Amino acid sequence: MSLVGFLKSRVFLRQIIIALIVVLVLCFGLIKWLDVRTNHGEEIEVPDLTKLTFVQAREKLEALGLAYQINDTLNFNKEFPPNSIVEQDPTAFSKVKSGRKIYIKLNAATYEMVQIPELKGLTYRQVLPTLIALGLEEGRVTYKPHFAEDVVLELQHKGKVLKAGDKVMRTSKIDLVLGDGKGFFQDREASESEE
Repeated sequence: MSLVGFLKSRVFLRQIIIALIVVLVLCFGLIKWLDVRTNHGEEIEVPDLTKLTFVQAREKLEALGLAYQINDTLNFNKEFPPNSIVEQDPTAFSKVKSGRKIYIKLNAATYEMVQIPELKGLTYRQVLPTLIALGLEEGRVTYKPHFAEDVVLELQHKGKVLKAGDKVMRTSKIDLVLGDGKGFFQDREASESEE
């Protein structure tokens, strides 16, 4: 039998029809298996976890069949309770499949400690932005007799004099003792009056 004759025969046509039916059944079975395997059409709404403790969030996620992972602990934010959820991904009210992992970021328990740099001898205008950049707040400003005006003579926290390298909690108020710019002249006037 020739090749053209074989291609026109019933045996060849029957084999082609059987192959097409097998391919269609396999494709249909694969689509159905993917629907079942990926839970197609089944979605869970992600709960809002913000301001919940880690334990509360874990219980809520496990009850819904969702997984979780702590991604990071952020700097303390006073708008959120300590050790509570600050951020989550996917966001609240998103639709996800069962078993989806929710990534969460926690609020630190307290403010972190920051180290005081060498600020003594610098001007008030130089020191204030440095304190703010460190997350510290300006407290009381007092003046002492000194020949240089607005030069930082001391930094204090709760009455204790701070040195370079000391650590205080972020957001602490730092009191500044500055020179009044009259110290040299007052000393000179006092010595002249004694003569």
